[in-house]
Amino acid sequence: MSLLRGSLLLVAGALLLDAQTQPDVVVFTNGDHLAGHFVKATNSAVTFKSDALGDLSIDWSKIKELHTSANVAVIRKGVKITKHHNPSDVPQGMLAVENQAVQLTPSAGSPIPVADTSAIVDQPEFQKALTQSAGFFSNWKGALTGGLTLVQATQNNRTFNTAVSLTRTDPTESWMNPSNRMEVDFAETYGQISQPGTPTVKTSILHAGAQRDQYFTASLFGFGEAAFDHNFSQGLDLQQSYDGGIGWTVVNTAKQIFNVKASMSYIRQQFATGLSQNLIGSAFSEDYMRKLPRGVVLTERAFVTPAWNNTNAYSAAFSALLSMPVYKHLSGSTGIVDSFLNNPPPGFKKNSFQLTVGLTYTIQ
Repeated sequence: MSLLRGSLLLVAGALLLDAQTQPDVVVFTNGDHLAGHFVKATNSAVTFKSDALGDLSIDWSKIKELHTSANVAVIRKGVKITKHHNPSDVPQGMLAVENQAVQLTPSAGSPIPVADTSAIVDQPEFQKALTQSAGFFSNWKGALTGGLTLVQATQNNRTFNTAVSLTRTDPTESWMNPSNRMEVDFAETYGQISQPGTPTVKTSILHAGAQRDQYFTASLFGFGEAAFDHNFSQGLDLQQSYDGGIGWTVVNTAKQIFNVKASMSYIRQQFATGLSQNLIGSAFSEDYMRKLPRGVVLTERAFVTPAWNNTNAYSAAFSALLSMPVYKHLSGSTGIVDSFLNNPPPGFKKNSFQLTVGLTYTIQ
């Protein structure tokens, strides 16, 4: 009896292993078949990995049938999952799609139209997203930008500009409500124009900042922010800004993101003339990102900071960056930065404008 029981267990294990190692299959509308591994899907396309063709993005309109040998989880449109969500109300099972309708085995009720889903993901990835939090050094994305200008003539001109912009969001899955987000950015422009017998003209503009967002809902968040600015051209030795307030994600789609924020601010300004002042005010800002055709990406930010204890000491800034893919992670970029300081020392202009052209490396 024990021998028979052992044999049955061995056969059952072999059958289970065989089922798990069977390839997933896509049947196209023209009758062609493709074997491989189902990765994920949205309501518009399927990501499918083929040993021969690599990762493919296949539009649902080109798929007649899709069958998986491993379990998946189906997130319906309009449903946002949170950390530690009870997964029992999320349909899970082996996937079979026919006639643009999702059916799971074991049966999870009536078929679900593909158009009524927001995401279909591998079950282990679904469980991992619910239970695990990313470490501080995980999931950072962003860009590194650099450019330079060299002129050797009667006048010698050396100008360098660098920028780093990093963002970390937890969780990273689009079908989950965001929990928190961190942003770190740094930008510097430095240049010298020299000519024999004349004083050297220097340009030095620097910005560094960090922000932490904590989401209360899918679109409403509280945030804390610190920023440090230096602008030799405006006589600003150092400006320290510390903000805390509320933000709202007005638009969040695969193609565009638009945020607005309002906060209370403490600002300390130190000028090259030795003058310094402490300001209490507010900050109102917006940032926008848009993915354009052919991989072009537009990012834009603007803010205005009035000071309530010195209404003459307000400031504002606007920046925009357009990046165009060149090769793999490299993009050509063109950007502008326009900063306004209403109370510079005598002899300095209120406005500082920069136009930069360089190469951007995308971190994914």
